[in-house]
Amino acid sequence: MTASTSSTSTPTNTADRELVLTRVFDAPRELVFKVWTDPQHVAEWWGPNGFTNTMHEMDLRPGGKWRFIMHGPDGVDYENNYVYLEVVEPERLVYAVDGDADGFDRFVATITFEEQGSKTRVTNRLLLESAEARERVAAFGAVELGYQTLDRFGAFLTKVTSEREILATRILAAPRELVFKAWTDPAHLAQWWGPTGFTNTFHEYDLRPGGHWRFVMHGPDGTDFKNESVFVEIVEPERLVFNHVSGPTFRVTATFEEEGGKTKLTMRMLFESVDVYEQVKGYAVDGNRQTLDRLEAHVTKMS
Repeated sequence: MTASTSSTSTPTNTADRELVLTRVFDAPRELVFKVWTDPQHVAEWWGPNGFTNTMHEMDLRPGGKWRFIMHGPDGVDYENNYVYLEVVEPERLVYAVDGDADGFDRFVATITFEEQGSKTRVTNRLLLESAEARERVAAFGAVELGYQTLDRFGAFLTKVTSEREILATRILAAPRELVFKAWTDPAHLAQWWGPTGFTNTFHEYDLRPGGHWRFVMHGPDGTDFKNESVFVEIVEPERLVFNHVSGPTFRVTATFEEEGGKTKLTMRMLFESVDVYEQVKGYAVDGNRQTLDRLEAHVTKMS
């Protein structure tokens, strides 16, 4: 059984043989790709509502096999056998029905993962052998089943994210433009960034997608902490996203929402793994609170 995609027209001569489904997920591309390709994850979300899976093989390489059984809510089992044709992490997957499989309309599935700032657009193209095969698969309910599968993927992705994310929020008595300036003007940022007692020396602050932020945090005990981040998305004055790449690695997403002359600041730290999250959460949660305390005091001074 194939959970597939919805029909759209494309500028190629394969349009009458294609089914296409696209959705944008609020998660970085590397994480989306991992959840799509890790068999332990895939077993949890693959298929329409009510289906479960038993994975037998998922050899993620060109020529590798993906074999599993989907268990329908009515007790019917559907054996699936695919072969990978292309694997480009974290950008692209191509697979086809295994040539030895019977009872399937032959197809090639192409999954692309495109960065859209801090989000990821997933496009699933299913290319059938003929227009008649496409109509047959569509009549089977491919559009609805494909949407159900992506809904399950989105829900599971949210769960995976929450297991390695630290969230901090604060209502600041200042307009959004001012709070955003405090975050993005290095002359201001250097004065409040970090927990209580820390100071900063900035070496580079290139506020653009792909630009670097390099600085040293000086601890109250005299210890220096080198930091390097890369900006991913800047939407003034709404959103700021950057990847902390100097270790431990994580992504920070800061959003700035207007609330009657005040600003609701939400800061999300998404860590590369649950293990890293567990290692740092003991001090990061309180460290974030102290950092936002300092931001609040600085914004009050700016006002």
